[in-house]
Amino acid sequence: MGFETTVAVVTAADGTTCELCVWLADTATQRSRGLMFVTDLGIGDGMAFRYPKPRTGTFWMKNTILPLSIAFFAPDGAFMSSFDMEPCTTSKCPNYRTADDFLVAVEVPQGELARFGIGAGSSLELLDLPCE
Repeated sequence: MGFETTVAVVTAADGTTCELCVWLADTATQRSRGLMFVTDLGIGDGMAFRYPKPRTGTFWMKNTILPLSIAFFAPDGAFMSSFDMEPCTTSKCPNYRTADDFLVAVEVPQGELARFGIGAGSSLELLDLPCE
């Protein structure tokens, strides 16, 4: 896929933790490509989009084949919001507005956020350690 993996730890609202392996989109080029044309996440549970400073904007699913759920996290790692996004392989794909001033977004296969403990009251930490 051309991305490095990193360990992400989610702490759910009840305090339980879940360790994920995520593909890391850490540069502008990587973030703009995201999961385009990907049909299998391989060893990854999803993809984390990390930005150098808080931002507000849009995501889209252009040339993205997998249906995805996305969650947004504040600079302190606190969960902000989430929603589902549908695949789009046409020239006119919808834009999905992000949470305001998020720092990290995590995409997983659609419907899987709860399985990883991602939701209201949760938090996320990217450990910058390769997945084993």
